[in-house]
Amino acid sequence: MGFTFQVLNNTRGIFKKIIENNSLKDLNKTPNGFNNNIIWNIGHVVVSEQLLAYKLSGLESTLSDEMINKFRKGTKPEGSLTQIEVNEIKDLLSTTIEKTIEDYYDDVFENYSSYTVSTTGNTLNNIDEALQFVAIHDGLHYGYVLALLKAVKN
Repeated sequence: MGFTFQVLNNTRGIFKKIIENNSLKDLNKTPNGFNNNIIWNIGHVVVSEQLLAYKLSGLESTLSDEMINKFRKGTKPEGSLTQIEVNEIKDLLSTTIEKTIEDYYDDVFENYSSYTVSTTGNTLNNIDEALQFVAIHDGLHYGYVLALLKAVKN
């Protein structure tokens, strides 16, 4: 899992830089032809990792129900986020992954409820498969963010 954790840390670092290098207005802008914005995609990857790793393992997430409900699959931005909310997401990019890695090596993820991913049809049967999928999911949303950055700057 070392490589998977390296990929997750690197992708999360890229998302942090995107937050730092773009205005609050650009992070919140939903360009024509898109259903969401940059900061929603970044919040979504944080929430998705927590749900796929912790919830499906029968464990509590450190995220609030409000945050989970704002960024979970099937949601879209319901207004602009404040700088304080964006800063929270930025911090959570690293703190959630650090905690997941720590918990993984402490064997916290003992149980796992299988889950079939709607977008790919793959069934996640254990924490290793879930975290590998999280890395793919983060990469998918990085691609969305790159497209959004291009659209926002035009």
